[in-house]
Amino acid sequence: MPSPLKGGPTRAIDHAVVLGGAGFIGSNLCEQLLRRGVRVTCVDDFSTGSPSNIAGFRALGDFRFVHHDICDGPIPLDDRDPVGAVFHLASPASPVKYLELQLETLQVASIGTFHALDLAARTGARFVYTSTSEVYGDPEVSPQPETYVGRLSSIAERAVYTEGKRFGETLVSTYRRTRGVDTGIVRLFNSYGPRMSPDDGRLVPTFVGQAAAGLPLTVAGNGAQSRSLCHVDDIVDGLLAMMTSDTPGPVNLGNDDERTVLDLALLIRELCGSSSPIEFVQRLADDPSRRCPDIRLAAEVLGWAPQVTVTDGLRRTVDWYRSMTAAVA
Repeated sequence: MPSPLKGGPTRAIDHAVVLGGAGFIGSNLCEQLLRRGVRVTCVDDFSTGSPSNIAGFRALGDFRFVHHDICDGPIPLDDRDPVGAVFHLASPASPVKYLELQLETLQVASIGTFHALDLAARTGARFVYTSTSEVYGDPEVSPQPETYVGRLSSIAERAVYTEGKRFGETLVSTYRRTRGVDTGIVRLFNSYGPRMSPDDGRLVPTFVGQAAAGLPLTVAGNGAQSRSLCHVDDIVDGLLAMMTSDTPGPVNLGNDDERTVLDLALLIRELCGSSSPIEFVQRLADDPSRRCPDIRLAAEVLGWAPQVTVTDGLRRTVDWYRSMTAAVA
């Protein structure tokens, strides 16, 4: 039977397609969908995702994996098989990965998104596009509301990600206006939690790995720049709420508990029980000084707000990394 997912108007979903479903957020989303009785087709090419992230999912429910690069052509699904939901999470998301895969990042944001939207258009599915807080650039206002148009460069190195996502938002909105596709856009802020790769390069796995190994925690600049960390469980709940709603967005999904990078390094060091020193290193180019979401719209139109505190979420994440390390020891 179709599963009604909570959040927004009641919308029964029998079959969801998750593009980038073997990635960090995508695999957590696939798991929650399966646990709620939804049939899931996961599409991934493992360019940044991992087979280990989806191992054992067939035991949770009706799960199918399709190995496919969505830039290579239409997504190979039988159009006679009804699809109620398409989640587009296919993209490198960490600076380390999208700077390593610069042209590929632009391709998936453009060509890949065309193919993803065509799938929703063919099947009549609701389509949710995961954009990013990076579209705000280095903001002049904080917290950042959805109405803020951003402050960023179209020719900087990290523009392969930021401008790619901005183009994706434009494409999604255009398909909604011109082809009547039922679309929604979410802008994800700094996310963390289980299945985030240890070599991801982002703040949480970097600090946890360094603290666990007794290495210096490398804090960029003087550590005064801020981040707002949202646990992946809350992000998944927000994606499900967006899918079951009728709002086009964009809608921010994140935690508005804004903290400095230095404070987060100290907290992670404490949770790891580590005595690692703090080492200040050069900041990356275009590293935003502040990152904090205005989440009032998400509360209003989705009935959503983060539930996992930063301390509890980081503690759970540290425990997960420890369990993974022990499993391979």
